Amino acid sequence: MNTPVITSLLDTDLYKFTMWQTLLHRHPQTQTEYRFVCRNQPGYPLAELKADVERELDALCALSFREDELAYLKGLRFIKSDFVDFLRIFRFQRAFIEVTTDGPQLQIVARGPQVHVMGFEIPVLAIVNELYFRRLDTPEVRAEGQRRLSAKIAALQAFAAEPRPQRHPFDLFDFGLRRRFSGAWQREVVRQLRDALPQHFKGSSNVLLAKELGLVPIGTMAHEYLQTYQALGTVRLRDHQKAALEDWVQEYRGDLGTALTDVVGMDAFLADFDLYFAKLFDGLRHDSGDPVVWGEKALAHYAKLRIDTHTKRLVFSDGLTVAKAIELYRHFADRVQLGFGIGTHLSNDMGLQTLNIVMKLTHANGQPVAKLSDSPGKTLCEDETFLAYLRQVFGIKS
Repeated sequence: MNTPVITSLLDTDLYKFTMWQTLLHRHPQTQTEYRFVCRNQPGYPLAELKADVERELDALCALSFREDELAYLKGLRFIKSDFVDFLRIFRFQRAFIEVTTDGPQLQIVARGPQVHVMGFEIPVLAIVNELYFRRLDTPEVRAEGQRRLSAKIAALQAFAAEPRPQRHPFDLFDFGLRRRFSGAWQREVVRQLRDALPQHFKGSSNVLLAKELGLVPIGTMAHEYLQTYQALGTVRLRDHQKAALEDWVQEYRGDLGTALTDVVGMDAFLADFDLYFAKLFDGLRHDSGDPVVWGEKALAHYAKLRIDTHTKRLVFSDGLTVAKAIELYRHFADRVQLGFGIGTHLSNDMGLQTLNIVMKLTHANGQPVAKLSDSPGKTLCEDETFLAYLRQVFGIKS
């Protein structure tokens, strides 16, 4: 029998912990629903994985944080001691997550208190991905994955050897946990990048790998954090972004200062990202839409507010490849600090078709929530009435 896919509760992205702490402190009573979705056509029906996914979730729910893991988290200056105390007694509750099938489709739904179900997202995605690719894993696939990784490293080393007239450095991060080929392969990829590119490879979103490989854990907030504020009932829908950003500022007081911009689109975000927030946050993260257009809008916004862009950072993380990251670096590096979070292209480039899977927040406190993405295929909400209302409130044309 195979070892469980997830053997440590640190094997998740840092932003799960940072959002978790904020929501535990600010809105612990929120009830939520998260749903698994596969956006593309898999090579075989994911419904075939149901029994294995059930078994993996049983194993996940038997895990608790180990003392060395808690000590590591406590050592991160933005993690508060009472949150570590909460994590010491935390376990995933199996009753809060359900796996069913609908024909060939796999359906996974987590329902319950947000502070008890929000953590399911990343392990569920890693579990489905690894189970799916175990059936396709061969020595030839591994060899092709290594060949492609070696080519990326060589390209990055050649890029690093170029004379560098640009003002700001090229900083690369691993964001590949959720759609990795396997946990073992992600570890190998990150280890090789760390060893081959010490001047450019700056960290991983995977907290376990950061801990064990001596890297910086990377991450701040995801869509679910801002989406939650759409349904709290204590703030107008029009003000939900400002309320979410304000709570973040109060929680971290200068740490973790990268704001996500695309929950209701970049234009609507910038309308709320006034001088107060623009000075308090270190920078912005891109996750949908044309990255050059997005970056130019961000720089123009900072210029309008008379903020020196050299003091700010733009982080790109939407379906990046090494070549695209280098292209974006050449475009922006003279004007602003940059970071590049590469996911599937690093952790699952094996010559096989990848799964485009997500597990997204769909409801909070019984109300629908939505993401109005700058990339049409990324808009997520099953309630067309709420989508129309959200667009109207923010003046967004459908």
